[in-house]
Amino acid sequence: MSMTEASNPPDAVIAELLRRRPRVALVGASDKPNRPSFGVMRFLLEHGFDVVPVNPLLAGGLIQGRRVVAGLAEAGPLDMVDVFRRSEDAGGVVEEAAQLGARAVWLQLGVIDEAAATAARGQGMLIIQDRCPAIEWPRLQLSDRV
Repeated sequence: MSMTEASNPPDAVIAELLRRRPRVALVGASDKPNRPSFGVMRFLLEHGFDVVPVNPLLAGGLIQGRRVVAGLAEAGPLDMVDVFRRSEDAGGVVEEAAQLGARAVWLQLGVIDEAAATAARGQGMLIIQDRCPAIEWPRLQLSDRV
């Protein structure tokens, strides 16, 4: 595996996580429709996920009808944390998610932190890196039925 290739669970495990439609805390949520986090949040909502946007600069406001919270602690209970942050910032989010009891962390396209991933797996968490649920859903041919 190259340094730029992330270690991820098998497709069947990713598909099962998405099929469960976990409650998602979306870190780095944006209220700008041209931002990837906005599009992914819309995709998740349209596919039956319960999404809590997390962004301290927008806390108290609404994004796509959902109340924005300042941090992960306010977004609980945590099932899956979807991270729209740079790789160098991802480790802190993964660590906090683990401390707060998240079962899965999803690092978006281009976001890889193998040290954080190894630590998360050591705590029994599922971690997916450098992938996007809005891309994985159709790739894995998942059904839109809830």
